[in-house]
Amino acid sequence: MLTTDVLIPVYRPGKRLSVLLNRLKEQSYPIHKIILMNTEKQYFPKGLDGKYENMEVHHLTKAEFDHGGTRDRGIRLSDADVVVCMTQDALPADRFLIENLLKPFSDSGVWAAYARQLPAEDCREVERYTRGFNYPEESRVKGKEDLPELGIKTFFCSNVCAAWRRDKYLALGGFVKKTIFNEDMILAGSLIQQGGQIAYCADAKVIHSHNYSALQQFHRNFDLAVSQTMHPEIFAEIRSESEGIRLVKKSARHCLQIGKPWLIFQVITQSAGKFLGYRLGRRYRSLPRNILLWCTMNQSFWQGEES
Repeated sequence: MLTTDVLIPVYRPGKRLSVLLNRLKEQSYPIHKIILMNTEKQYFPKGLDGKYENMEVHHLTKAEFDHGGTRDRGIRLSDADVVVCMTQDALPADRFLIENLLKPFSDSGVWAAYARQLPAEDCREVERYTRGFNYPEESRVKGKEDLPELGIKTFFCSNVCAAWRRDKYLALGGFVKKTIFNEDMILAGSLIQQGGQIAYCADAKVIHSHNYSALQQFHRNFDLAVSQTMHPEIFAEIRSESEGIRLVKKSARHCLQIGKPWLIFQVITQSAGKFLGYRLGRRYRSLPRNILLWCTMNQSFWQGEES
């Protein structure tokens, strides 16, 4: 049996974190250790520290936090065979999340696996459909041979809930130590290029969704494009626009099929936000700094950086 740790970066955690920790405690597969990488010690709930026997908390300052670097530090604190990365707002949908997420690792060629994300109860219709588009009901193992068919989707692997074979993780160098975000897909791209495989586990389910506005989609996709542009060794030969166009068409068709054609306006505005953010992000080097800082959702990343 593979030993497994769970790594969760946290910042100003609320009651949802306690729910997450309780659900992890109830998992059918034994979790060796839960590692919390907490940003700013003063915001960590006092009653939570020491409540769980297998939980350890490591505090860092906001200036020290980095999407890739903080997770890398946490994985290097682990000695487990597999480390499951999660976010504090993702909740296991049942007791079998970890068990099902680890099943693909029986194949030594699988170096990473990620869970299916289900919409929360308050999730809007368009986002609910997008969740189903990105996280379908069928599981799949992806490798280099799938690049002609899947394109950038071959590299898709979300640290909202993803498991990484630790020895392969270390051999690949781990997550980028300084990144605006998207550390999961950057490493996944390297993993695929080196001959590893990524498993999408539809039976491993977490509840996680956001009702982003068009402007929030703009900021998120700006940062996504920045991360891809900063790593041409992974993304230079692969474009993601075609996948976005396919999602727009299928989302609009879905709105018609469910008898809610007015939702197409939401599809258009959300898609416009994504498209404009992505296009500007690809050109971030030519943007004036004040414009760049308005476009990003992660201003702290740019401290000391030149645009």
